[in-house]
Amino acid sequence: MGAGVMKKGGGGSRRRRSRRSGAQPMSEINVTPFVDVMLVLLIIFMVAAPLLTVGVPVELPKTAAQALPSETEEPLTVTISADGAVLIQTTEVARDDLVNRLRAIAAERADDRVYLRADGTVPYEQVAQIMGALNAGGFSSIGLVTDVGGPALDGRTE
Repeated sequence: MGAGVMKKGGGGSRRRRSRRSGAQPMSEINVTPFVDVMLVLLIIFMVAAPLLTVGVPVELPKTAAQALPSETEEPLTVTISADGAVLIQTTEVARDDLVNRLRAIAAERADDRVYLRADGTVPYEQVAQIMGALNAGGFSSIGLVTDVGGPALDGRTE
């Protein structure tokens, strides 16, 4: 990243000139280190971006519904795993403490939308109980998360 000193003239002369008469600052910038750093940062962000999603493994049921449009605020996700554990984002929460946690979260959020992810093997009764807890916790807009590509009601698969 250097600024150096260039001599006037061809530089072929072997005589020593005084510093005042022959030296002027070199005005070129070496951009190679800058490009190297930017490429490394690009690679880091490309690797880290897929890791920012909620990472609780759940076998979602398949439906013919389309995906919802994206939002500005990170969506709140409640997950019911195959063993019946309830997680808010990635933090496991006891069922008796769920409503209190949801009320605290609802007080901090501007959006009352929540996404419920439930494993396909979880009984509907447990899903309905968690939906009731979400409503009691202050979330009136509950979206059920499914995978696309399931059968439609008219008998065709997408």
